[in-house]
Amino acid sequence: MSYEHLLLDVRERVGIIELNRPEVLNAMNRKLFSEIDEAVAQLDDDDGVHAVIFTGAGERAFSAGADIHEMAEHARMDTPPPPDPRRSEYSWRIAASRKPTIGALNGLAFGGGAVLASSFDIRVGCERTRFRFLAVQYGRVNSTWSLPQQVGWPMAKELLFTARVVEAEEAHRIGLLNHLVPSERLMDKAMELARLIADNDPRMVQGVKDLLLRNIGEGWRSHYQNEMDDQAGKLAPTPVLEGFKPFLDRKGRS
Repeated sequence: MSYEHLLLDVRERVGIIELNRPEVLNAMNRKLFSEIDEAVAQLDDDDGVHAVIFTGAGERAFSAGADIHEMAEHARMDTPPPPDPRRSEYSWRIAASRKPTIGALNGLAFGGGAVLASSFDIRVGCERTRFRFLAVQYGRVNSTWSLPQQVGWPMAKELLFTARVVEAEEAHRIGLLNHLVPSERLMDKAMELARLIADNDPRMVQGVKDLLLRNIGEGWRSHYQNEMDDQAGKLAPTPVLEGFKPFLDRKGRS
């Protein structure tokens, strides 16, 4: 499938989605929102893909957020195009997708770009990475469900209430970035993590992600019971001689 505003590549069992509107800081218009959704579904259904990396084209922005100029143009129309019913759930479908997701955040992630980034499982940033959760400044609300899972309630409240800029060093310190590397190493680090994920049993990796998501909001005992139930069912252990074959083949050598 070809896309107009994003580039899609698959290599080494890793899907790479690159937002490709650098001339407008990868702002997400209706078409790009739709294409991101389609690309995620395509990779989610591909059993040959074990992890997904998101990044942006250019050196300035991962994404500046929604395309405000397009929104204003539609608002001025006598008969604007109907809302896309899928758009409100695009970030949820990314967060809940079967495959682990990694953001290689090559520049600013503002507004909708910050929402998108907060939906990923893992985020890698560089010296150009900055976040800004802007919704309240524009009379809107978002990220209340995603950001607290990344940085905790106290910091999520601060970032959502103030809409201030979060520079790369602070983002790393508060857990909004898992890794902070020089820009020239950004994709290398994201691929390193993706390869480590891809080398593991995809049934178990995806099962762990599903468990972690289902456990949100439940009691600690429920976390344990959910794991026990899955081990007895869809996540039944791989037979010993199959699961430990690499270890046995090297006769226990590290």
